[in-house]
Amino acid sequence: MIYIHIPFCHRKCNYCAFYSLAGRQDKERYVDALCHEIEQRSKGYGKPIKTLYLGGGTPTQLSIAQLTSLVETLRSCFDLSQIEEATIECNPEDLSPSYLEALASLRLFNRISMGVQSFRDSDLATIGRIHTGLQARNAIENAYMAGFHNITIDLIYGLPNQTLDDWQVQLQQLATLPIQHLSCYALTVEPHTLLEQQIRKKLIQPATEATAVAQYEILCQWAAAQGWEQYEVSNFCKDHHYSRHNSRYWDRTPYLGFGAAAHSFDGLNRRWNYSNLRKYCEGIEQGRIYYEEEQLTLRDAFNEYMMTALRTTRGIEKKIINTQFPNYTNYLAIHIQPYLQSNLLIETDSAYQPTSKGLLHADGIASELFILEN
Repeated sequence: MIYIHIPFCHRKCNYCAFYSLAGRQDKERYVDALCHEIEQRSKGYGKPIKTLYLGGGTPTQLSIAQLTSLVETLRSCFDLSQIEEATIECNPEDLSPSYLEALASLRLFNRISMGVQSFRDSDLATIGRIHTGLQARNAIENAYMAGFHNITIDLIYGLPNQTLDDWQVQLQQLATLPIQHLSCYALTVEPHTLLEQQIRKKLIQPATEATAVAQYEILCQWAAAQGWEQYEVSNFCKDHHYSRHNSRYWDRTPYLGFGAAAHSFDGLNRRWNYSNLRKYCEGIEQGRIYYEEEQLTLRDAFNEYMMTALRTTRGIEKKIINTQFPNYTNYLAIHIQPYLQSNLLIETDSAYQPTSKGLLHADGIASELFILEN
């Protein structure tokens, strides 16, 4: 599996803590560096690629010519003949019918992930998005008409001034749209963001935790009533259109990451490129180191697996514990008991799975199961 990071955005959103850059003019230089990294690191890699994900930032800030160069490099360096899922993230304002038609003509991407966040214009203005609710609906319809029949959108709940009724109206609109997957996230106030500054200065009143929890419960009830499957805390799909790429992160499948701030994992080691476009490009161009890396301890790997597995409805798989973490089998069997007894988790023959209530507390349960000392 391959992840490629495109850090460019039209404008930085108020809440965003990801590595992204607004208003940059050096996209061509970045694409050149990216293609060189792909060429360098693909040598000797003989496995066919099953999933591909272009994330950001906003990959659709690249021109079709730049995306074409990137796709041609990928095709020349990797075996893409067995691609199951190739996703590109985008924002509604970028998706004109002509851009979508050109994107489809690349004949690689079969899944679109659209950053809608809200269909309510006042919400979008609060969090610094530049599209409107109508633009989002039109972009979804246009993407489907262009041949993209696997569309996922992001929505945010727990927004300032967003009532329970407002959130229900958001969800009701989904029934009329041709989407197959939904990612819903509670608004998180990240340090050093414009949103954090606005809240600190009392320019914006954040939603209460009780409101966010109630909205999450409404989401889960709505999804169940509509026949959508919840397969992870924040992710829902219909007709088995789950994210194949993201699901492989959660079960510790190795992956290659290309571009500034991108991470890679080979099963034992993590590697991450500099979160600095200039340093990344210079490193590629001048043959210097442009990344850092670390070897995971068994404890680190176990803790990471606890964090990701408990966010999925599949839960902690006993097969993975027995094969990858046999030294911790007894530890887990003992320390997981309180959560089984309180019905936050249930035990099956193959796994320890979170209940609907347990999913609400997934991160807290995981942190309690962490091994803090070797």
